[in-house]
Formats: sequence, C-alpha cells, structure tokens
Amino acid sequence: MTTPLLLDDLMRDEGCRLTAYADPAGGGVWTIGYGHTGPGVNSGLCWTQDQADQALAADVAHTEAQMDRRLPWWRTLDDVRQDVLVEMAFNMGLGGLMGFTHTLAAVQGGDWATASAGMLASHWARQVGARATRLAAMMQTGERPT
Repeated sequence: MTTPLLLDDLMRDEGCRLTAYADPAGGGVWTIGYGHTGPGVNSGLCWTQDQADQALAADVAHTEAQMDRRLPWWRTLDDVRQDVLVEMAFNMGLGGLMGFTHTLAAVQGGDWATASAGMLASHWARQVGARATRLAAMMQTGERPT
C-alpha cells in the first residue's frame, strides 16, 4: 500500500455498490463493491460492506503488484504521486495506464507539469472529470488538496 489515504480516496472516487451491476462501459462485465470485477461477479451477486472493503484492499494490492512488474520505477516516486498512479491504474486497468506513454515518461523523468498536462488532455480525464483534475494537480504539486 502506498499511503493510508489511498483506500479512502478510492472509496470516494469509485463509490460502492453492494449489488452487482453491468459495467456501463459495456462488454458484458459485471462489477460489485468498489469497481471489483472478475470470475464469480455476475447478476444477482450481493456483498456485505466488509466483503467490499476486503476486496478493495486485495484489488489495490494486485494493482500495485502489477505496477511493480511493469513500472518498477514507480516506487521511487513520493507517496502522493504513487497514489495518483495507483488510482489511475485501478480506475482504468494497468493496460489503460500503460497507454499514457508520454505521461508516464514525464512522470519517470520528474517533469510534473508535462505529466499533469498529459493526464488532463486524455479521454480518461473527460470521462472522470473532477477526479482527473484533482489527480493531475496532485501529480504536478506532489501534495494532496486540503
């Protein structure tokens, strides 16, 4: 885990639904909890809040492990910027994050203004709105909003 605030941020940004629902992006994907998908998630599935919270922690750990394999340098970033990358990967999948080639190169090089601008210029930013604005500001400054 990067910072203790990451789970709170994801809970706020993802929202929690304790009954499985068809992902609005389509593709026949069912989702439950804080954006959890995968085998066993289907129509009619219901969870308790505890199940959703446990799945979120496990999903974040899985996301971080994937990032360790594909972006081994990400752990050299400060905690706030690590949280930003985990949030992005959690939200759109690691494949989606990996599509931010120029932005990731800017992050790796410490060019925070370019990284922030790349985040805001994306289709993802248009989809998630205020979340992208907040995360881009965190990437640029290395600070959480107050």
